[in-house]
Amino acid sequence: MTTIVNWNMQHKQASWRFLAEQRGSVDIALLQEVSAPPEDVAEALEVDPEPFHDHRGHRIYRTAIVRLSDRVQVEWLKPVPLAEAQPGDFAVSHADCISAAIVTPNGGEPIVAVSICAAYEKPHRSTGKMAWNILDASAHRVISDLSLLIGKQHGHRIVAAGDLTLSYGYGNNEYWKQRNDTVFSRMAAIGLPLVGPQFPNGRQADPWPDWLPQVSLNVPTYYNIGSSPAEASGQLDYVFASVGMVDSTTVRALNGVDEWGPSDHCRILIEVADK
Repeated sequence: MTTIVNWNMQHKQASWRFLAEQRGSVDIALLQEVSAPPEDVAEALEVDPEPFHDHRGHRIYRTAIVRLSDRVQVEWLKPVPLAEAQPGDFAVSHADCISAAIVTPNGGEPIVAVSICAAYEKPHRSTGKMAWNILDASAHRVISDLSLLIGKQHGHRIVAAGDLTLSYGYGNNEYWKQRNDTVFSRMAAIGLPLVGPQFPNGRQADPWPDWLPQVSLNVPTYYNIGSSPAEASGQLDYVFASVGMVDSTTVRALNGVDEWGPSDHCRILIEVADK
């Protein structure tokens, strides 16, 4: 069994310390919105080698992958900007929004683990809608980058997880719902269907939000600024897996009030049974 935790850490130092406490109980962490780990835990964590600053030396928040146990071996894949990439490179069109690694359990079959995070973007100024946030544009760029890790229709072993900043099965109106739906349908089309978390693998919102369809199985993974885990109502974090891994992959939102952690996103536990 390979155990993975997915988590948007809200670029908090406390989140790094919380994660360090899970060494040995979890094999791999797929992280989003992270800054450089604090010195008191940095040496104890095996973080991918990508920098936490841009070419000007400014701090950035990015996706990351961390090894947390000796039960797996990890080969981090180096992202290369699309304009500089050569054939066979892990070409990335949207910086800081995707990280990938080949994770090999001791004596087991490799898994390609991918951390993804869609960014908020603004429409072009000519639209006059600069107050809007466009969510699906970045998500589709991330999917395009992820698609390069699929070299055959069947038989790949990929787990991709992260914060998509949008809702599954819901939008502010039918137009936005359809745009959101294209992200999940495109993931399924490339061979990575949604595997959760969905109820009963996580608690649902209580009270039930007016905006969420009653038939939804969504579980809250995020709470708004000024509220608390008990008041969380929206799901923004999801896990996808190769079709051939669906039956051997279990996903659960660790969204109980007492297990939430220091971030505004809860952790998601992913367990992949040995092939």
